[in-house]
Parts: sequence; structure tokens; C-alpha cells
Amino acid sequence: MQNLQKEIRLDPEKFEMIKRLFTDYLEKKQLRKTPERFAILEEIYSNTGHFDVESLYINMKNKNYRVSRATVYNTLDLLLECELVKKHQFGKNLSLYEKSHGYRQHDHVICTNTDQIFEFCDPRIQQIQELVEETFNFTVTSHTLYFFGHVNDSDSK
Repeated sequence: MQNLQKEIRLDPEKFEMIKRLFTDYLEKKQLRKTPERFAILEEIYSNTGHFDVESLYINMKNKNYRVSRATVYNTLDLLLECELVKKHQFGKNLSLYEKSHGYRQHDHVICTNTDQIFEFCDPRIQQIQELVEETFNFTVTSHTLYFFGHVNDSDSK
């Protein structure tokens, strides 16, 4: 299970913009704008790292929010639909999520021994994406790149 990592100080202006995007999405879909949904959004954007549904639910409960697991699942689905959260399947039966609005495109290296996740950004991947677009007359709207392996022990060199 991957926990929400470190709590960070949330920029109020940035969060208001994110909250506005979510509000607009809910209004467009004619869905209720509940305090629980916005509390979940704030919890996600107030932390770093990848997280699973259970750890998000436990964090919310530990902070005395009155949310059910179903509300957490349903809100995550809405946040995925409006692209404020991204979902990853790092080779296990457990889905992990991360906030996505206002964060640079990045890719992942996953250690299969320790379950550590490392993020990296390489401009050459952008060049490959542009080559794919040109070659196939195709517009890439997103991509996902995962490298699986294990951290090498320094003793084995």
C-alpha cells in the first residue's frame, strides 16, 4: 500500500484555480458540489507522491472527515474524468494515483523488489513524441512510460 507522502503547504491561489476547474466540471455534468468532494480534492493536492484509495480514505478518517470509501472512489473517478488526477497501474493489482494539474509531464521507474517509484523527465521523450506525431500524422494527447526493474546493489559491482 502506497501512502500519501509528505504534506505540503498548498498555494491558496493555485488551489482556488483547481477548485474552480472541479466546480466547473461538476456543474457541466450537473453533479452535486459536496463539501466531501472538495475535502478529498484538497487532501490530494496538499500531499506529495503517489497514493492508493485506501491510504487516502484512512488519511481523511484520521483527520475526522466524514467520508465513506464509496465517496472516495466516486470522487477519484470524477477527478480522473476532469484530469485533475492521474491513475497508474504499476504492475500490481493496486491502482495508484497522483495529482496532475499544473505538474510537468514525467515518467516512472519502478523497483520491483522494494516497490519504490522514481519519477524522471527527459526531453528526448518529447522529441520521440514529436517524431511519432510527424511520422503517423497523429496528435499525441498523453503518454505513459514505465520502466520496471530493480535497484542494483553496490556490492554486486
